Amino acid sequence: MARRGAPAQGKDKATGKGKGRAAGKGGAEGARGRQGGGRGAGRAEREPVSRQVAGGLAELIPDRERPDAWTLLIDGAPQSHVDLDDPAHLSFAYQRRLGHIIDLAAPPPQPLHVLHLGGGAFTLARYTAATRPRSTQQIVELDAPLVQLVRDHLPLDPQARVRVRATDAREGLGRFPDGWADLIIADVFSGARTPAHLTSAEFLAEVRRVLKPEGRYAANLADGPPLAHLRGQVATAAAVFPELALAADPVVWRGRRFGNAVLLASALPLPVAEFTRRVASDPHPGRVEHGRALTDFTGGAAVVTDAAAKPSPTPPPSVFENP
Repeated sequence: MARRGAPAQGKDKATGKGKGRAAGKGGAEGARGRQGGGRGAGRAEREPVSRQVAGGLAELIPDRERPDAWTLLIDGAPQSHVDLDDPAHLSFAYQRRLGHIIDLAAPPPQPLHVLHLGGGAFTLARYTAATRPRSTQQIVELDAPLVQLVRDHLPLDPQARVRVRATDAREGLGRFPDGWADLIIADVFSGARTPAHLTSAEFLAEVRRVLKPEGRYAANLADGPPLAHLRGQVATAAAVFPELALAADPVVWRGRRFGNAVLLASALPLPVAEFTRRVASDPHPGRVEHGRALTDFTGGAAVVTDAAAKPSPTPPPSVFENP
């Protein structure tokens, strides 16, 4: 969820009860215009694309610095950045952190079974397919018109083993067999807020069921001062997974600004040292906490259950303004 003019901060994605939509300004300007785009479509003079989808007005804005790259916005908020020429390029800071998690899931280029809850423009599925060929991936994205827009203008590599299911994230998760996934990535927002039914211990119990015993769960979360939602999400994850790590910008950790945090969880020990090194070495460095420090961070927050679950907080207007 980046402020306008701060592309390294990333965005939030996903709409409906489990789809991909919105919260962050990533530096892309507004859109207008006729349809055009996709691989090989008029690189010399690409035009923005706009279409109404279930989650709002979707726009594909050409990247002026990369010849076949696009930013997806919904209702003016950046959702995804995709480079069709270089799908291993991750523009947003939180996506780079999720990219590190994909890289550390197994020795590359070992293929993985990956479930993506929230699709956007399929950025992380493209990244996985590019860096780990022969991976089997499933995307659960509620917004079927958005999926069609992305397929029309930002087509997947035909060799990629990616299937898209247009349904609610939790409903789609429930259809997977036990122990299917090496990695589950959740990046689901509804109008810039994580839906309540995706914040509970019951939801995370389903996540753990679908993971292999050594599998890992990663989630893009968003919160601001006093970080009550983030503390509750860490406490809830700790009730289901014995191993946790959390990556965020230092200003988010200090409770000075609304922003993204990436949660990593597993039943087995995590590569915390290497994850920490990579996050700290990013162009926009972050900080990783784990163990006792992360337990202390929760401050005794209660575990979230379905009965008491609430959506994540609404970002303040300043998140979407020029700094």
